Amino acid sequence: MKAKVSKTIVMVGMMGAGKTAVGKALAAALGIPFIDSDQEIEKAANMTIAEIFARDGEPFFRKKESQVIDRLLAGPPCILSAGGGAYVDPANRKMISERAVAVWLNADLEVLWNRVRHKTTRPLLKAANPKQVLSDLLDKRIPTYAQAEIAVRAEPAYSIEDTTGAVIEALRQRPDVVEFSE
Repeated sequence: MKAKVSKTIVMVGMMGAGKTAVGKALAAALGIPFIDSDQEIEKAANMTIAEIFARDGEPFFRKKESQVIDRLLAGPPCILSAGGGAYVDPANRKMISERAVAVWLNADLEVLWNRVRHKTTRPLLKAANPKQVLSDLLDKRIPTYAQAEIAVRAEPAYSIEDTTGAVIEALRQRPDVVEFSE
């Protein structure tokens, strides 16, 4: 499969939805770079996300996140994995809709929880009841994620390859984003 990508494809959704894993596989399939916005923030700050949250707070982190997304969207087309909260910000959504295309990986709470419950790098889940925090975040964010131009279900039985294939099928309907030739 050959693909000519004309816009950055931004993977959005909750932590644990598969934005990084599917994003990397999608980038490999399309032959374009993969960039994780959280990794770019960590490189720029020379700190982990958890350290930024602890030292400077979430509002500071969100400001830096917007600056990094703006910079990355100004570059050549890539697959960009955005942090779970990035798309919630109206300015980020506007930036993404004007200069890229958002792909929402829509996963159920149990899928998300199974993927994140043993991770210690999620500052928002450092709480007495992290599953409830995750559930509340999901409920709050679904209407916003639903504004993404493309939505793909991240089904529990799907492998990374299955979900990547579903994203590619959805992108086949968007020749303004990707032109495919076999």
